[in-house]
Amino acid sequence: MKIIEVKDRAIPLIEQLLKVWESSVKATHLFLTDKEIENIKGYVPQALKEIPCLAIIKNENQIPVGFMGIVGQHLEMLFISNEERGKGLGKALLKYGIEKHSVNDLAVNEQNLLAKGFYEHMGFEVYKRTDCDEQGNPYPLLYMRLDK
Repeated sequence: MKIIEVKDRAIPLIEQLLKVWESSVKATHLFLTDKEIENIKGYVPQALKEIPCLAIIKNENQIPVGFMGIVGQHLEMLFISNEERGKGLGKALLKYGIEKHSVNDLAVNEQNLLAKGFYEHMGFEVYKRTDCDEQGNPYPLLYMRLDK
């Protein structure tokens, strides 16, 4: 599996990454309703186009099955298609982000226990908690930084 930083964010790629995002969110964000997922989905294409660093990982058929977005040294997003979870793709992306972009902090939904556990396993520790997400919704966020 190869990680590629994407500069050209053509519509077919954005559409494929949106499928990855939706597959991942439906499998891991069990605290969100279908309506909430649909609402958030509307913002994802714009976020994918605007994120300064977008890295994707493809499967053996050269189809993108995971991606991460980085702003400065902050991991803004990391999603792996549900069918590809547990194969080390998230770990490969995060390691790439740490090594190539000095990623050292992130925010994760407190209710997303799998993601929280994954980031802890990768060496991140919680340093702050909020009662709401960045949009003001009642989903607590955990802010984590890399423990060096």
